[in-house]
Amino acid sequence: MSKHLEMYKRKLKTAEEIVKLIKSGDICASPSAAGEPQALVDALTERVLKEGLTGIQHHLLLPCRAWRYLQPDLAGKMTFVSWFTSGAARAAIKEGRADFIPNYYYEVPRYWDDMLEPNVAYAMVSPMDKHGYMSFGVAASEPRAQFRSAKLRFVECNPNMPRTHGSGDNIIHISEVDAVCESNKPLPQLPEAQVTAKDEAIGNFIVERIKDGACVQLGIGGMPNVVGKKLEARKNLGLHTEMFTESMVGLIESGAVDNSRKAINRGKTVASFALGSQKMYDFLDDNPGVEFCSIGYTNDPRVVSQNDNVVSINACVEVDLIGQVCSESVGPRNISGTGGQLDFVRGANWSKGGQAFIATLSTTPEDARSCIVPMLAQGAHITTPKGDVDHIVTEYGIAKLKGKTASQRAKALIAIAHPKFREELTAAAKKMNLMV
Repeated sequence: MSKHLEMYKRKLKTAEEIVKLIKSGDICASPSAAGEPQALVDALTERVLKEGLTGIQHHLLLPCRAWRYLQPDLAGKMTFVSWFTSGAARAAIKEGRADFIPNYYYEVPRYWDDMLEPNVAYAMVSPMDKHGYMSFGVAASEPRAQFRSAKLRFVECNPNMPRTHGSGDNIIHISEVDAVCESNKPLPQLPEAQVTAKDEAIGNFIVERIKDGACVQLGIGGMPNVVGKKLEARKNLGLHTEMFTESMVGLIESGAVDNSRKAINRGKTVASFALGSQKMYDFLDDNPGVEFCSIGYTNDPRVVSQNDNVVSINACVEVDLIGQVCSESVGPRNISGTGGQLDFVRGANWSKGGQAFIATLSTTPEDARSCIVPMLAQGAHITTPKGDVDHIVTEYGIAKLKGKTASQRAKALIAIAHPKFREELTAAAKKMNLMV
Protein backbone atom coordinates (compact mmCIF):
# COMPACT_ATOMS: atom_id res chain seq x y z
CA MET A 1 0.00 0.00 0.00
CA SER A 2 1.39 3.44 -0.97
CA LYS A 3 2.01 6.08 1.67
CA HIS A 4 -0.64 8.28 0.01
CA LEU A 5 -3.28 5.55 0.28
CA GLU A 6 -2.31 4.90 3.90
CA MET A 7 -2.74 8.59 4.66
CA TYR A 8 -6.08 8.62 2.85
CA LYS A 9 -7.38 5.69 4.88
CA ARG A 10 -6.28 7.29 8.16
CA LYS A 11 -8.20 10.44 7.29
CA LEU A 12 -11.28 8.71 5.87
CA LYS A 13 -14.41 9.30 7.98
CA THR A 14 -18.13 9.59 7.48
CA ALA A 15 -19.62 12.98 6.74
CA GLU A 16 -21.38 12.83 10.11
CA GLU A 17 -18.08 12.27 11.92
CA ILE A 18 -16.39 15.14 10.12
CA VAL A 19 -19.04 17.78 10.85
CA LYS A 20 -18.74 17.06 14.58
CA LEU A 21 -15.59 19.17 14.36
CA ILE A 22 -17.64 22.23 13.35
CA LYS A 23 -18.95 24.37 16.21
CA SER A 24 -21.31 27.29 16.76
CA GLY A 25 -20.06 30.55 15.29
CA ASP A 26 -17.76 28.92 12.73
CA ILE A 27 -17.26 30.44 9.29
CA CYS A 28 -17.40 27.70 6.66
CA ALA A 29 -16.25 28.26 3.06
CA SER A 30 -17.20 26.24 -0.01
CA PRO A 31 -16.16 26.53 -3.67
CA SER A 32 -18.52 27.60 -6.42
CA ALA A 33 -21.64 25.83 -7.60
CA ALA A 34 -20.96 22.12 -8.26
CA GLY A 35 -18.03 22.21 -5.83
CA GLU A 36 -20.35 22.46 -2.82
CA PRO A 37 -19.85 19.22 -0.79
CA GLN A 38 -23.34 17.76 -0.67
CA ALA A 39 -22.89 15.02 1.92
CA LEU A 40 -20.96 17.29 4.29
CA VAL A 41 -23.44 20.15 4.02
CA ASP A 42 -26.40 17.81 4.52
CA ALA A 43 -24.72 16.29 7.58
CA LEU A 44 -23.91 19.71 9.00
CA THR A 45 -27.48 20.90 8.53
CA GLU A 46 -28.82 17.86 10.35
CA ARG A 47 -26.39 18.39 13.21
CA VAL A 48 -27.39 22.05 13.49
CA LEU A 49 -31.05 21.05 13.75
CA LYS A 50 -30.52 18.22 16.24
CA GLU A 51 -27.94 19.83 18.52
CA GLY A 52 -29.03 23.46 18.40
CA LEU A 53 -25.83 24.95 16.98
CA THR A 54 -26.06 28.66 16.18
CA GLY A 55 -24.25 31.37 14.29
CA ILE A 56 -22.63 29.15 11.64
CA GLN A 57 -21.93 30.93 8.35
CA HIS A 58 -21.87 28.95 5.11
CA HIS A 59 -20.14 30.95 2.32
CA LEU A 60 -20.68 30.03 -1.32
CA LEU A 61 -20.87 31.75 -4.70
CA LEU A 62 -24.32 30.29 -5.41
CA PRO A 63 -26.27 27.19 -4.38
CA CYS A 64 -27.39 24.85 -7.14
CA ARG A 65 -30.36 23.33 -5.37
CA ALA A 66 -32.93 24.31 -2.75
CA TRP A 67 -30.74 23.38 0.22
CA ARG A 68 -32.26 22.77 3.65
CA TYR A 69 -30.12 25.58 5.11
CA LEU A 70 -32.13 28.11 3.07
CA GLN A 71 -35.33 27.37 4.98
CA PRO A 72 -36.76 29.78 7.61
CA ASP A 73 -36.26 27.44 10.59
CA LEU A 74 -32.47 27.60 10.07
CA ALA A 75 -32.41 31.39 10.49
CA GLY A 76 -29.76 32.38 13.01
CA LYS A 77 -28.52 28.82 13.21
CA MET A 78 -26.88 28.28 9.81
CA THR A 79 -26.71 31.47 7.78
CA PHE A 80 -26.03 31.30 4.08
CA VAL A 81 -23.69 34.04 2.81
CA SER A 82 -23.95 34.44 -0.96
CA TRP A 83 -21.22 35.80 -3.21
CA PHE A 84 -23.61 35.89 -6.19
CA THR A 85 -27.28 35.57 -5.33
CA SER A 86 -29.14 32.98 -7.39
CA GLY A 87 -32.73 31.78 -7.61
CA ALA A 88 -32.50 29.30 -4.75
CA ALA A 89 -31.24 31.94 -2.32
CA ARG A 90 -33.19 35.05 -3.37
CA ALA A 91 -36.11 34.51 -1.00
CA ALA A 92 -33.82 34.00 1.99
CA ILE A 93 -31.88 37.18 1.21
CA LYS A 94 -35.04 39.18 0.51
CA GLU A 95 -36.47 38.12 3.89
CA GLY A 96 -33.26 38.89 5.79
CA ARG A 97 -32.46 35.26 6.64
CA ALA A 98 -29.35 35.13 4.43
CA ASP A 99 -26.64 37.64 3.64
CA PHE A 100 -24.43 38.53 0.68
CA ILE A 101 -20.98 39.99 0.06
CA PRO A 102 -20.61 42.64 -2.67
CA ASN A 103 -17.44 41.89 -4.61
CA TYR A 104 -15.58 41.94 -7.89
CA TYR A 105 -15.21 38.25 -8.60
CA TYR A 106 -11.52 38.34 -9.53
CA GLU A 107 -10.74 39.68 -6.05
CA VAL A 108 -12.48 36.84 -4.18
CA PRO A 109 -9.30 34.77 -3.55
CA ARG A 110 -7.72 37.88 -2.03
CA TYR A 111 -10.73 38.25 0.29
CA TRP A 112 -10.04 34.77 1.66
CA ASP A 113 -6.27 35.29 1.79
CA ASP A 114 -6.22 38.73 3.39
CA MET A 115 -9.59 39.72 4.87
CA LEU A 116 -11.59 36.72 6.02
CA GLU A 117 -10.60 33.93 8.40
CA PRO A 118 -12.61 30.77 7.73
CA ASN A 119 -12.66 28.16 10.46
CA VAL A 120 -13.53 25.48 7.91
CA ALA A 121 -12.97 24.97 4.19
CA TYR A 122 -14.77 22.05 2.56
CA ALA A 123 -15.17 21.00 -1.06
CA MET A 124 -16.33 18.31 -3.44
CA VAL A 125 -13.32 16.79 -5.24
CA SER A 126 -12.52 14.02 -7.68
CA PRO A 127 -11.10 10.72 -6.34
CA MET A 128 -7.44 10.69 -5.32
CA ASP A 129 -4.87 9.64 -7.92
CA LYS A 130 -1.81 7.45 -7.28
CA HIS A 131 0.24 10.52 -6.41
CA GLY A 132 -2.14 11.62 -3.66
CA TYR A 133 -3.78 14.48 -5.58
CA MET A 134 -7.48 15.26 -5.85
CA SER A 135 -8.94 17.74 -8.32
CA PHE A 136 -11.39 20.52 -7.48
CA GLY A 137 -12.83 19.58 -10.86
CA VAL A 138 -15.35 22.03 -12.29
CA ALA A 139 -15.10 24.37 -9.27
CA ALA A 140 -11.59 25.83 -9.22
CA SER A 141 -12.65 29.45 -8.70
CA GLU A 142 -11.69 30.03 -5.07
CA PRO A 143 -11.00 26.81 -3.10
CA ARG A 144 -7.21 27.12 -2.98
CA ALA A 145 -7.50 30.48 -1.21
CA GLN A 146 -10.18 29.12 1.11
CA PHE A 147 -8.06 26.09 2.00
CA ARG A 148 -4.93 28.24 2.50
CA SER A 149 -6.71 30.32 5.12
CA ALA A 150 -8.87 27.75 6.90
CA LYS A 151 -8.05 26.16 10.24
CA LEU A 152 -9.76 22.88 9.25
CA ARG A 153 -9.84 21.43 5.71
CA PHE A 154 -12.28 18.73 4.60
CA VAL A 155 -12.91 17.13 1.21
CA GLU A 156 -15.69 14.94 -0.12
CA CYS A 157 -14.41 12.55 -2.79
CA ASN A 158 -16.97 11.86 -5.48
CA PRO A 159 -16.35 9.85 -8.69
CA ASN A 160 -18.93 12.04 -10.44
CA MET A 161 -16.67 15.09 -10.13
CA PRO A 162 -14.62 15.40 -13.35
CA ARG A 163 -10.89 15.43 -12.95
CA THR A 164 -9.79 18.60 -14.67
CA HIS A 165 -6.46 19.96 -15.83
CA GLY A 166 -4.99 23.38 -15.17
CA SER A 167 -2.81 25.23 -12.73
CA GLY A 168 -2.06 24.22 -9.15
CA ASP A 169 -5.22 26.06 -8.15
CA ASN A 170 -7.39 23.12 -9.20
CA ILE A 171 -5.70 20.34 -7.21
CA ILE A 172 -5.13 19.51 -3.56
CA HIS A 173 -2.92 16.83 -2.00
CA ILE A 174 -4.10 14.38 0.64
CA SER A 175 -1.44 15.74 3.01
CA GLU A 176 -3.17 19.15 2.92
CA VAL A 177 -6.53 18.00 4.30
CA ASP A 178 -7.62 17.04 7.80
CA ALA A 179 -10.38 14.60 6.89
CA VAL A 180 -11.98 12.91 3.87
CA CYS A 181 -15.40 11.46 3.29
CA GLU A 182 -16.80 9.73 0.22
CA SER A 183 -20.06 10.13 -1.66
CA ASN A 184 -21.57 9.22 -5.00
CA LYS A 185 -24.06 12.05 -5.38
CA PRO A 186 -24.75 13.30 -8.92
CA LEU A 187 -23.50 16.77 -9.72
CA PRO A 188 -26.14 19.48 -10.13
CA GLN A 189 -27.10 20.03 -13.75
CA LEU A 190 -28.25 23.21 -15.44
CA PRO A 191 -31.15 22.84 -17.88
CA GLU A 192 -30.48 24.34 -21.30
CA ALA A 193 -32.04 27.79 -21.58
CA GLN A 194 -34.87 28.26 -24.05
CA VAL A 195 -34.02 30.56 -26.94
CA THR A 196 -36.56 33.24 -27.89
CA ALA A 197 -36.87 35.30 -31.06
CA LYS A 198 -35.53 38.29 -29.12
CA ASP A 199 -32.51 36.24 -28.01
CA GLU A 200 -31.90 35.39 -31.66
CA ALA A 201 -32.08 39.05 -32.68
CA ILE A 202 -29.66 40.18 -29.97
CA GLY A 203 -27.31 37.30 -30.67
CA ASN A 204 -27.25 38.10 -34.40
CA PHE A 205 -26.28 41.72 -33.75
CA ILE A 206 -23.36 40.63 -31.59
CA VAL A 207 -22.10 37.81 -33.83
CA GLU A 208 -21.87 40.22 -36.77
CA ARG A 209 -19.20 42.13 -34.81
CA ILE A 210 -17.07 39.08 -33.89
CA LYS A 211 -14.29 38.22 -36.32
CA ASP A 212 -12.11 35.14 -36.79
CA GLY A 213 -9.39 34.92 -34.15
CA ALA A 214 -11.34 36.67 -31.39
CA CYS A 215 -10.96 35.51 -27.77
CA VAL A 216 -14.44 35.10 -26.33
CA GLN A 217 -16.11 35.16 -22.92
CA LEU A 218 -19.73 33.97 -22.79
CA GLY A 219 -22.26 33.80 -19.99
CA ILE A 220 -25.32 31.57 -19.64
CA GLY A 221 -28.82 31.91 -21.04
CA GLY A 222 -30.65 31.87 -24.34
CA MET A 223 -28.77 34.77 -25.96
CA PRO A 224 -25.25 33.48 -25.19
CA ASN A 225 -26.37 30.08 -26.51
CA VAL A 226 -27.36 31.78 -29.78
CA VAL A 227 -23.97 33.49 -29.99
CA GLY A 228 -22.15 30.25 -29.20
CA LYS A 229 -24.00 28.30 -31.87
CA LYS A 230 -23.52 30.93 -34.57
CA LEU A 231 -19.83 31.31 -33.77
CA GLU A 232 -19.29 27.73 -34.89
CA ALA A 233 -18.93 29.25 -38.38
CA ARG A 234 -15.86 31.29 -37.27
CA LYS A 235 -12.22 30.18 -37.27
CA ASN A 236 -9.31 30.27 -34.82
CA LEU A 237 -11.40 31.52 -31.90
CA GLY A 238 -10.09 31.46 -28.36
CA LEU A 239 -11.94 30.94 -25.09
CA HIS A 240 -10.89 32.67 -21.86
CA THR A 241 -13.93 32.74 -19.65
CA GLU A 242 -15.18 32.66 -16.09
CA MET A 243 -17.79 29.95 -16.53
CA PHE A 244 -17.49 27.07 -18.98
CA THR A 245 -20.94 26.73 -20.56
CA GLU A 246 -22.78 24.20 -22.67
CA SER A 247 -22.33 26.10 -25.94
CA MET A 248 -18.54 25.92 -25.55
CA VAL A 249 -18.55 22.17 -26.08
CA GLY A 250 -19.97 22.71 -29.57
CA LEU A 251 -17.53 25.52 -30.29
CA ILE A 252 -14.56 23.30 -29.47
CA GLU A 253 -15.87 20.15 -31.15
CA SER A 254 -16.76 22.07 -34.33
CA GLY A 255 -13.18 23.31 -34.62
CA ALA A 256 -14.19 26.97 -34.39
CA VAL A 257 -12.23 27.24 -31.13
CA ASP A 258 -8.62 26.15 -31.35
CA ASN A 259 -7.08 28.88 -29.14
CA SER A 260 -4.28 29.24 -31.70
CA ARG A 261 -4.18 33.04 -31.66
CA LYS A 262 -4.12 33.60 -27.92
CA ALA A 263 -1.16 35.41 -26.44
CA ILE A 264 -1.45 33.50 -23.15
CA ASN A 265 -2.54 29.91 -22.54
CA ARG A 266 -2.17 29.35 -26.28
CA GLY A 267 -3.85 26.16 -27.41
CA LYS A 268 -5.91 25.95 -24.23
CA THR A 269 -9.43 26.94 -23.25
CA VAL A 270 -9.31 28.65 -19.85
CA ALA A 271 -12.19 28.68 -17.36
CA SER A 272 -12.74 28.81 -13.63
CA PHE A 273 -15.90 26.78 -13.03
CA ALA A 274 -18.56 24.92 -14.98
CA LEU A 275 -22.21 24.08 -14.56
CA GLY A 276 -24.25 22.25 -17.18
CA SER A 277 -25.24 18.82 -18.46
CA GLN A 278 -23.70 15.41 -17.88
CA LYS A 279 -22.52 15.54 -21.49
CA MET A 280 -20.52 18.66 -20.63
CA TYR A 281 -19.05 17.10 -17.48
CA ASP A 282 -18.01 14.04 -19.50
CA PHE A 283 -16.37 16.33 -22.07
CA LEU A 284 -14.36 18.11 -19.36
CA ASP A 285 -13.22 14.97 -17.55
CA ASP A 286 -9.47 14.48 -18.07
CA ASN A 287 -9.54 16.91 -21.02
CA PRO A 288 -6.08 18.51 -21.33
CA GLY A 289 -7.44 21.08 -23.79
CA VAL A 290 -9.35 22.85 -21.01
CA GLU A 291 -7.58 24.40 -18.04
CA PHE A 292 -9.40 25.32 -14.84
CA CYS A 293 -7.75 28.12 -12.86
CA SER A 294 -8.44 30.37 -9.90
CA ILE A 295 -10.88 33.20 -10.50
CA GLY A 296 -8.02 35.46 -9.46
CA TYR A 297 -6.38 34.52 -12.76
CA THR A 298 -9.25 33.98 -15.20
CA ASN A 299 -11.07 37.18 -14.26
CA ASP A 300 -8.22 39.57 -13.57
CA PRO A 301 -8.69 42.31 -16.22
CA ARG A 302 -4.90 42.64 -16.45
CA VAL A 303 -4.70 38.96 -17.43
CA VAL A 304 -7.74 39.01 -19.74
CA SER A 305 -6.40 42.01 -21.64
CA GLN A 306 -3.15 40.24 -22.55
CA ASN A 307 -5.09 38.51 -25.33
CA ASP A 308 -5.98 40.60 -28.38
CA ASN A 309 -9.53 40.96 -29.71
CA VAL A 310 -11.22 39.92 -26.47
CA VAL A 311 -15.01 39.84 -26.75
CA SER A 312 -16.99 40.01 -23.52
CA ILE A 313 -20.73 39.25 -23.58
CA ASN A 314 -22.91 39.81 -20.51
CA ALA A 315 -26.48 40.77 -19.59
CA CYS A 316 -28.18 43.38 -17.42
CA VAL A 317 -31.46 44.29 -15.74
CA GLU A 318 -31.60 47.93 -16.85
CA VAL A 319 -29.45 50.76 -18.19
CA ASP A 320 -30.01 54.49 -17.82
CA LEU A 321 -29.61 57.19 -20.45
CA ILE A 322 -26.09 58.10 -19.36
CA GLY A 323 -25.02 54.44 -19.64
CA GLN A 324 -24.97 53.21 -16.04
CA VAL A 325 -25.72 49.49 -15.92
CA CYS A 326 -27.54 47.56 -13.19
CA SER A 327 -27.26 43.79 -13.52
CA GLU A 328 -27.78 42.60 -9.97
CA SER A 329 -30.75 44.21 -8.25
CA VAL A 330 -34.32 45.37 -8.67
CA GLY A 331 -34.08 48.70 -6.94
CA PRO A 332 -32.30 47.89 -3.67
CA ARG A 333 -33.32 44.21 -3.72
CA ASN A 334 -30.35 42.00 -4.54
CA ILE A 335 -31.14 39.32 -7.15
CA SER A 336 -27.69 38.28 -8.41
CA GLY A 337 -24.27 39.90 -8.17
CA THR A 338 -21.52 41.77 -9.94
CA GLY A 339 -19.86 38.43 -10.66
CA GLY A 340 -17.35 38.71 -13.47
CA GLN A 341 -19.21 41.26 -15.57
CA LEU A 342 -17.03 44.26 -14.78
CA ASP A 343 -13.91 42.09 -14.70
CA PHE A 344 -14.42 41.09 -18.33
CA VAL A 345 -15.78 44.44 -19.48
CA ARG A 346 -12.54 46.03 -18.31
CA GLY A 347 -10.44 43.17 -19.69
CA ALA A 348 -12.07 43.60 -23.11
CA ASN A 349 -11.73 47.39 -22.96
CA TRP A 350 -8.00 47.08 -22.25
CA SER A 351 -7.46 44.40 -24.91
CA LYS A 352 -6.13 45.49 -28.31
CA GLY A 353 -9.17 45.30 -30.59
CA GLY A 354 -11.41 44.23 -27.70
CA GLN A 355 -15.18 44.69 -27.51
CA ALA A 356 -17.52 44.50 -24.50
CA PHE A 357 -21.22 43.87 -25.08
CA ILE A 358 -23.92 44.15 -22.40
CA ALA A 359 -27.27 42.86 -23.57
CA THR A 360 -30.80 43.43 -22.33
CA LEU A 361 -34.27 42.91 -23.71
CA SER A 362 -35.76 46.30 -24.51
CA THR A 363 -38.65 45.72 -22.09
CA THR A 364 -39.80 43.62 -19.19
CA PRO A 365 -42.29 40.83 -20.04
CA GLU A 366 -45.36 41.89 -22.02
CA ASP A 367 -43.71 45.25 -22.73
CA ALA A 368 -44.79 46.49 -19.30
CA ARG A 369 -41.71 48.65 -18.69
CA SER A 370 -38.68 49.79 -20.63
CA CYS A 371 -35.33 48.34 -19.59
CA ILE A 372 -33.69 51.49 -20.92
CA VAL A 373 -34.68 54.13 -18.38
CA PRO A 374 -34.01 57.84 -17.74
CA MET A 375 -32.52 57.00 -14.34
CA LEU A 376 -31.88 53.67 -12.63
CA ALA A 377 -34.46 52.63 -10.05
CA GLN A 378 -33.93 54.16 -6.62
CA GLY A 379 -31.43 52.01 -4.71
CA ALA A 380 -30.29 50.08 -7.79
CA HIS A 381 -26.82 48.55 -7.53
CA ILE A 382 -24.54 49.83 -10.28
CA THR A 383 -22.71 46.86 -11.75
CA THR A 384 -20.84 48.51 -14.60
CA PRO A 385 -20.15 52.25 -14.32
CA LYS A 386 -20.86 54.48 -17.30
CA GLY A 387 -17.17 55.03 -18.01
CA ASP A 388 -16.62 51.28 -18.53
CA VAL A 389 -19.61 50.56 -20.77
CA ASP A 390 -18.72 49.88 -24.40
CA HIS A 391 -21.79 48.51 -26.23
CA ILE A 392 -25.40 48.08 -25.09
CA VAL A 393 -27.47 45.64 -27.17
CA THR A 394 -31.24 45.04 -27.41
CA GLU A 395 -33.32 43.25 -30.01
CA TYR A 396 -33.48 46.62 -31.83
CA GLY A 397 -29.76 47.07 -32.32
CA ILE A 398 -26.42 48.06 -30.77
CA ALA A 399 -25.58 51.36 -29.11
CA LYS A 400 -21.86 52.12 -29.04
CA LEU A 401 -21.32 54.31 -25.96
CA LYS A 402 -17.58 54.42 -25.35
CA GLY A 403 -16.11 57.68 -26.61
CA LYS A 404 -19.54 59.31 -26.98
CA THR A 405 -20.87 62.44 -25.29
CA ALA A 406 -23.72 62.25 -22.81
CA SER A 407 -26.11 63.52 -25.48
CA GLN A 408 -24.86 61.04 -28.07
CA ARG A 409 -25.23 58.23 -25.54
CA ALA A 410 -28.83 59.13 -24.76
CA LYS A 411 -29.74 59.32 -28.46
CA ALA A 412 -28.04 55.99 -29.21
CA LEU A 413 -29.81 54.25 -26.33
CA ILE A 414 -33.22 55.67 -27.24
CA ALA A 415 -32.69 54.38 -30.80
CA ILE A 416 -32.46 50.78 -29.52
CA ALA A 417 -35.26 51.11 -26.96
CA HIS A 418 -38.68 49.60 -27.63
CA PRO A 419 -40.60 51.95 -30.00
CA LYS A 420 -43.40 52.17 -27.45
CA PHE A 421 -41.12 54.04 -25.04
CA ARG A 422 -38.93 56.15 -27.32
CA GLU A 423 -41.07 59.28 -27.18
CA GLU A 424 -41.25 59.08 -23.39
CA LEU A 425 -37.49 58.57 -23.12
CA THR A 426 -36.82 61.46 -25.48
CA ALA A 427 -38.95 63.78 -23.36
CA ALA A 428 -37.11 62.66 -20.22
CA ALA A 429 -33.73 63.19 -21.92
CA LYS A 430 -34.72 66.72 -22.92
CA LYS A 431 -35.82 67.46 -19.36
CA MET A 432 -32.43 66.23 -18.16
CA ASN A 433 -30.64 68.37 -20.78
CA LEU A 434 -29.29 65.27 -22.51
CA MET A 435 -30.48 66.16 -26.01
CA VAL A 436 -27.88 68.71 -27.00
